[in-house]
Amino acid sequence: MEQTKITVQALINADKSKVWEYYTSPKHIINWNFADPSWHCPDAKNDMTVSGRYMARMEAKDGSFGFDFEAIYTEISQGENFTYEFGGRYATVVFADYNGQTEVNVIFDPETENPVDLQRNGWQAILNNFKSYVEAN
Repeated sequence: MEQTKITVQALINADKSKVWEYYTSPKHIINWNFADPSWHCPDAKNDMTVSGRYMARMEAKDGSFGFDFEAIYTEISQGENFTYEFGGRYATVVFADYNGQTEVNVIFDPETENPVDLQRNGWQAILNNFKSYVEAN
């Protein structure tokens, strides 16, 4: 039985072109791509092309644990949305104008080791960090 996809979303007080830039540019990714303040993202690379590779290093600030999140882009509609594959799972990120703001929706396949709520909360925390970062800069 196929699991239902998980969706997280945020309404960001910024125009779509800025939101897209901050979401996809490594110089910005390193400033928001973590779920908890005790973590950070010291490195990111992004080849924003179909078959291009995305990589973000996520690790605890105390050095106790870390991992590389890697994905390959399967579809890109510049400035609108993209889909990537990571470990046999897929995620789609959609950027939509919403009354002068930008709604970002991330729809992803859950993994099977952790509860769905834990996964949703983790991805939502990262998206909330992203929203805070964009609105502060």
